[in-house]
Amino acid sequence: MPIQIEHGSPNKILWKIEVKQLDYHHYLPIFMEGIREKQDPYRFLAVQGVFDLLTHGQAKVLPVIPQLIIPIKMALNTRDPDVIATTLHVLQSLVLCSDTIGEALVPYYRQILPIMNLFKTNNKNQGDAIDYSQRKQTNLGDLIQQTLELFETHGGDDAFINIKYMVPTYESCVLN
Repeated sequence: MPIQIEHGSPNKILWKIEVKQLDYHHYLPIFMEGIREKQDPYRFLAVQGVFDLLTHGQAKVLPVIPQLIIPIKMALNTRDPDVIATTLHVLQSLVLCSDTIGEALVPYYRQILPIMNLFKTNNKNQGDAIDYSQRKQTNLGDLIQQTLELFETHGGDDAFINIKYMVPTYESCVLN
């Protein structure tokens, strides 16, 4: 792997090759497989590697989408709240990295959305207390709502119908 950790505050990945020159068909699925990792430094390298590749990839990411669905589905199927939260952040970055990716993900909603339907109502009930961890964005219910809204706004005309089919309790953010 053409990477190493650059220790500092915060830690970064030091790429031995410029990120734009990497073969996305080879490296992006490998890094995407690693988002299920729970142990550092493997988790850090995989998650930061995915975010770096998505940030610099734009048009190179679109042809790789079919290869990314299985690792995304496997990460969501772990049903581990930390892994699901990381996967949702990755999905949000994936949709926002290029204008065409939102529409390219619509045919794969049947693989991605069932787990979101299960965890959509998984919110913390604090009563009258304050949840200070909201800045970390780890609340699954809120993350899933944000991700579904991004899917709908960037997914084109058929996105809402497909989301509503898989997540019946979802309310449109565009139509309302």
